[in-house]
Amino acid sequence: MWDFEHAPLDSVLARRYQIDRISPSDCAARLASGQADIGLVPIAALAANPTLRILPGCTIASKGRVRSLILVRRAAQPLSALRSVAADIASRTTLAYARILFHRWGNPSVPFLPLAADLDRMLERADAAILIGDPALLSLEERENRRVRTGESLVYHDLAEEWTTLTGLPFVSAVWGIACSSSSDGRIADVQGIAHGSPLDESVAEDFLKSRDHGLANIETLVAEWSARLPIPESTIRTYITTNIHYILDDECIAGMKAFFREAAALGILPEYTMATPG
Repeated sequence: MWDFEHAPLDSVLARRYQIDRISPSDCAARLASGQADIGLVPIAALAANPTLRILPGCTIASKGRVRSLILVRRAAQPLSALRSVAADIASRTTLAYARILFHRWGNPSVPFLPLAADLDRMLERADAAILIGDPALLSLEERENRRVRTGESLVYHDLAEEWTTLTGLPFVSAVWGIACSSSSDGRIADVQGIAHGSPLDESVAEDFLKSRDHGLANIETLVAEWSARLPIPESTIRTYITTNIHYILDDECIAGMKAFFREAAALGILPEYTMATPG
């Protein structure tokens, strides 16, 4: 979002775009209802609404540890023996990945209990907890303090790292989705471009690509801005936005998305959804 929030292009883009800052799940809902044209959506939303097309080039993904998507369990209870998982429901996509992982871990039917993102309270109600976003980052920063305070030994699983270890593919969380009519065969996810007849043209994709690249060229400014907003060390924020997050929708990420949709459909976690092959 660099160009949309910083000079010199923010004023220019403000004449072309009306921006609402809401959760990714709400973005998907607005696209589905026709209340928005473009939205940063969890990739699970593509399966739920196959009339969405992917804006090419940009993503929020990870090719290793992501740190903002974690499963926390008590050390004495192995993954295969967990009886319940308290889940922050902020991301349907993260929970879908977690469901796939639990199938791989031999515990496919463990119930997920929707709870607010508070690790202490979650572990009072369940054997493990899934934390997403800032609560996950903060819990990792407080890991040692919590151990000293409670005397409890916990294991912290990075869900992106677990997925990549099991599949050899990136963990893709979100893409820019655009609303358009479905194609004749019902498959709309062509990552090469924008639907024919869409009011959105190639200049829209260019705006987002340039904004991404300008943001990557201004990392230190972003680190300073976010350090002032979050009680997280500057070094952690720098590592997060330079190493943990991958922003380019490349061939590896497309392969990761296809594997996610394939496994989620096979296990009945999401509706069947086929991404068109680029090229």
